[in-house]
Amino acid sequence: MDGLNLSRWAIRHPALVGFLIALLFVAGAAQFLALGRNEDPGFTLKEMIVSARWDGASPAQMQAQVADPVERTLRGIDYLDYLQTYCLDGACVITVELKDAAPPGQIKDVWQQVRRKLKDIEPALPGGASLAASEDNADVYGYVFALTGADNARLVRLAEQARDTMLRVPGAGKAEIIGELPQRLFVDVDPRRLAGVGLSPGRLAQALAQRQAIAPAGGVQGAMQTPVRLDGEVDDVRDLESASIPTPSGAMRLGDMATVARGFAEPPEAVVRHDGQSAVILAVSMRPSADGLGFGKAIRAAAEQVRRTLPAGARLTQVEDQSANIREAVNTFLIKFFCALTVVLIVAFVTLGWRTGIVVALSVPLTLAIVALHMGVAGIGLERISLGALILSLGLLVDDAIISVEAMVVQMEQGVDRHQAAAYAWTHTAFPMLTGTLITVVGFLPVGLAQSTTSEYAGGIFWVTGSALLVSWIVAVVFTPFLGVKLLPDMARGHGHAAGPSGLYRRLRAAIEWAVNRCWLVAGITIALLAVGLLGATLVRQQFFPYSDRPEVMVDLAMRPGSSIEATAAATRRLEHLLHGDPLIRSMDSFVGRGAPRFYLPYGPALPNPATATVMLVAHDLAARDALIDKLERMPGIPGASLHVRRLSLGPSLGSPVQYRVTGPDPARLRAIAQRIAAVLRAIPSATAVQINWGIAAPVARYRIDPARAAALGVDRAQVASDLAATLSGAPGGAVLRGTKRIGIMVRGRAEDRHDLGGLIDMPVSTPHGMVPLSEVATLSPTTEQPIVWTRNAAQTITVQADMIGDVQAAEIVDAAAARIAGIRAALPPGYDIAEGGDGELSADANRAIYRLLPVTIGIMLVLLMIQLQSLPRTLLVLATAPLGIIGAVAALLLTGAPFGFVALLGLIALAGMIMRNTIILVDQVETHRAEGMTVRTAVIEATIGRARPVVLTALAAVLAFIPLCFNIFWGPMAIVMIGGLIGATILTLVALPAFYLLLFGREDTAKETAHD
Repeated sequence: MDGLNLSRWAIRHPALVGFLIALLFVAGAAQFLALGRNEDPGFTLKEMIVSARWDGASPAQMQAQVADPVERTLRGIDYLDYLQTYCLDGACVITVELKDAAPPGQIKDVWQQVRRKLKDIEPALPGGASLAASEDNADVYGYVFALTGADNARLVRLAEQARDTMLRVPGAGKAEIIGELPQRLFVDVDPRRLAGVGLSPGRLAQALAQRQAIAPAGGVQGAMQTPVRLDGEVDDVRDLESASIPTPSGAMRLGDMATVARGFAEPPEAVVRHDGQSAVILAVSMRPSADGLGFGKAIRAAAEQVRRTLPAGARLTQVEDQSANIREAVNTFLIKFFCALTVVLIVAFVTLGWRTGIVVALSVPLTLAIVALHMGVAGIGLERISLGALILSLGLLVDDAIISVEAMVVQMEQGVDRHQAAAYAWTHTAFPMLTGTLITVVGFLPVGLAQSTTSEYAGGIFWVTGSALLVSWIVAVVFTPFLGVKLLPDMARGHGHAAGPSGLYRRLRAAIEWAVNRCWLVAGITIALLAVGLLGATLVRQQFFPYSDRPEVMVDLAMRPGSSIEATAAATRRLEHLLHGDPLIRSMDSFVGRGAPRFYLPYGPALPNPATATVMLVAHDLAARDALIDKLERMPGIPGASLHVRRLSLGPSLGSPVQYRVTGPDPARLRAIAQRIAAVLRAIPSATAVQINWGIAAPVARYRIDPARAAALGVDRAQVASDLAATLSGAPGGAVLRGTKRIGIMVRGRAEDRHDLGGLIDMPVSTPHGMVPLSEVATLSPTTEQPIVWTRNAAQTITVQADMIGDVQAAEIVDAAAARIAGIRAALPPGYDIAEGGDGELSADANRAIYRLLPVTIGIMLVLLMIQLQSLPRTLLVLATAPLGIIGAVAALLLTGAPFGFVALLGLIALAGMIMRNTIILVDQVETHRAEGMTVRTAVIEATIGRARPVVLTALAAVLAFIPLCFNIFWGPMAIVMIGGLIGATILTLVALPAFYLLLFGREDTAKETAHD
């Protein structure tokens, strides 16, 4: 490194370096202000929803004839993790989940592969079965509006107008309208009366459909082509009533044989309500490249424009405003960031003196300015992860500047010219500093390069912190020496702080001498403390990701599987009534039969199911949110419904944090095993919302057709089913076209016929010879069947789910249940299994991705250490100091009660790099002193004392910089780990490391003396 000396080059080109400093400050400040603002970084959702319909099929038939063939076809796709399926009456939904390690850049190709396979398999499915695939559930609709105050059809028209206005806003992505009830023209008939004129509901529907069909009528060819159009289709109730319908006895007016009325689809696929009123929801997403704050302002202006055009009585209410959350999150972090920056600067001024401190103080914002330029080029905006990483970096990047300034000051105190002192800083500290910096960066490498969704979310920690550390080294060897030459005061010879006789240094020297005189004792104490720390780690509470600090409370309402959407809506209205007017609630939105839109990236909307609903409550603030959760958990239950009250998570989540999957061939035995697991969870006081996703068997009206009688009458099974379906559910009779809308005509039985199971046996069915009662060809045989069937990778699977109360962690529930669950698992018959899901499974997957990179991380560290130290024993000594941070980290977690989660794990890994960084420079200083002729003992003592101030100062700066993060729900555990670990490791670096060094290398002096003799 002697030939190339960047520090000497910098002080020889003062005009250029001064210009670069000014330019970088201005450009970096401008770039920092221009960085995009978002609440959270994005991550790729590796999930696709495949839905299938086959009207009339039972859940078991849907599973056997549709779901199983589709699953067999999809098992060959790339990166498949599992297929999870649930089948209902006439429908099924298959969730295609890819492995966490699937590369984000290849996800779209995999979805194209899925679509091709679905297209290939669809012709082989039973007649009438259809498939559809969607990955749009990955879109984040952060701007949600509710329209109320009019009938559904009018609200939909207003929502469409508002959608068109908002999609013109720069940065707008997609818009979704939720809650539209399809309009219908209902033709209600009495099947018995209709049979008297020789028709059935199905045949009447066919006649109406033919009347409404649009067919080409050709055109007249001449100089101009003149197309021929045929009128005659109906377009309102009166036209439909007047329509002439052919019957075997002659044409009849439809109004004379049926009642025609306008209405909405029954049953609706979904029902939406806002603050207890019928509503239509408009959800708008933002393009990934857009600035959240700017887009939020523009979308609010567009909403105000829409409000000015609304008719009297209609209201547009903004339910979700992502920009408000972005503003609060970013502003809170900026305050913490500038507090941390101020603390670091104060530490520099107080401990180093005014003029020396200002050199370090200028280096910090200069480093941050360059990092801001890197973030702009890399497309990294200001969000939860990047801002936290910047605060984290503040405690680290000051280290290199302090080391560089310290080296200059020591040389100047020894009478060296300041220009030579600056060049000395390069020759004696640049390479050890670079090695230490690279090792610290490598400590963050697993989170940046791990193949997992969690690492994709938190990977900015590596990229921002890594760039900050590398830039800090460049600043320390180029710009800091230049600033030192310009700003450091003249030093009086012989007043070096390391050699000074102050009481603090005398006590430090005495402590180090005591340690090196009792090497074995100090080593034993250190190893014992490490063992205690490892044992204490078993007492630390475990966590995957913490709850979000957003004000939403999600209430998942589940009825008995097989319940109608009307029953679910009634239960939801009862819940709304209980919460109406609650002062804790700012807004309340209910989504019956489906989940809320994905308004927040980690939130996973519930899949369509008429027996479920989601009620989204937005509290006024976090205190109101927690009070509301407590109130909901103490509230009397809703008859026939189970409630799951939950907060949002700050990371990937599966809804219920505690889950057990039971797989096996027999549904009855599966249910019995699941009930035993549920009983175990219900016995744990801190567990709540214990649910099983399979219900009990539901009643089915099964009619057995007499084959002989049916053959004699010329009736086939399909015709009977068609007639019954037309009466009970309705048969499509064409549509009325109104602009962009299609109003379907639906022929069906009267309300009393549709709801009277007992009268169904006398319902007329069609034969070639006329109408006959159903009882002529079939007999009723009541039975039961499973209303919903869940499978995972084609194996029938029941999931037992639970949540926790208060601050209890999912791991605590799992630990409390572990012994009894193990007993249930041990008694399972062959072919059955119990697997843990929920947060435990997600955490294990994320940690596994990190652990897979640890050998690579350690290997890179070893290479860097060997290049720097050129000695395997010394390399192993430095590497052995890495775990010392566990001692203080575990103590800090136990004292504060903070949980150890994924982010804290990253902090612990990074802490190892920071500890080795200080160790490298200390060991390098020892070797320098030994090369100058000192004995091992003297070199160790002098090097430790000489490095004490920069080690303590950098640790102090880091600890104080991390304090603002301690109060953040996401970064708090990581900050606590690093504060505790740094304090403990700093003490051990100054006391235990000299003892270990002497134990390993103290004999080298004896060997030299023997050789000399």
